[in-house]
Amino acid sequence: MIKVWGRASSSNVQAVMWCIAELDLPVERIDAGLMYGVNNTEEYLGMNPNGTVPTIIDGDGPSLWESGAIVRYLANTYADSKFWPQDPSERANVDRWAEWGKVSVQMPFNSSIFWPVVRVAPEDRNEDDLKNAITGFENKLRIAEKNLDNQQFLCGDCLTLADIQFGHILFRYFELEIERADLQGIRRYYDMLTAMPNYQTHVMVSFEELRP
Repeated sequence: MIKVWGRASSSNVQAVMWCIAELDLPVERIDAGLMYGVNNTEEYLGMNPNGTVPTIIDGDGPSLWESGAIVRYLANTYADSKFWPQDPSERANVDRWAEWGKVSVQMPFNSSIFWPVVRVAPEDRNEDDLKNAITGFENKLRIAEKNLDNQQFLCGDCLTLADIQFGHILFRYFELEIERADLQGIRRYYDMLTAMPNYQTHVMVSFEELRP
């Protein structure tokens, strides 16, 4: 049994939970972070000195933190070669898109777009900064869109670790009250993800509790 500490509304937790579900692994999730507390306790900090979510423990193994490291551990331990290839060059391709999805897409989106919209009243927002951030973010989406021209998923015609790291943030992008560019390829990809039961359960989670 895998134990996951972290609130369902955390995008990093969502990536981990979606990955676990796609691998069909037994899991128990414990709410932690922000309004749920727990992550500031001595016990939790003993597992994860950063006090961030998610943290996982798989059976009798050690605690693991950092969502990117967690999903790679899960893939390396439980996935087949389609989800995370055994061939080094094929795996490197998945890894580069996964890393790009985390570092170049998810992190800037959350810090420069999501939180400024969710946590700041409309009259107090810096609209120029927000507009510039959205433009930069959508330029990144166009990179993925071009890659999706002739294939269903980021790295071919089956779901991989790269889609977990990239695809989960699209729910926030499409649900947030912002003006969006007409990125039809990204929209088709997102619509495909939203038809997947595990995406519906673990990613399409309301973020209303995060508003002030």
